[in-house]
Amino acid sequence: MIYRHHQIIDLTPTGEFLPRPATLSWTARIGIVATLVAVAAGVIAVAAVFLWIASLLLPVALIAAAVAYMAYRLQRRRYGVG
Repeated sequence: MIYRHHQIIDLTPTGEFLPRPATLSWTARIGIVATLVAVAAGVIAVAAVFLWIASLLLPVALIAAAVAYMAYRLQRRRYGVG
């Protein structure tokens, strides 16, 4: 069966057309846009905080990697592998 989109005409029992649904007022539209901008700013702020924390932990990770590498080289030298 082929689906065909038919146009629906809303009529009242007296034969009059129903009024069109009301659109949002300008203040409501501005409020929605302001809310979306605030949410986007919050997401960017949270991402910035996470990147800041990661940048603080990067030197710690590099120092830990250097200590691990030196311990690995010491073990290899101790057992005469390297």
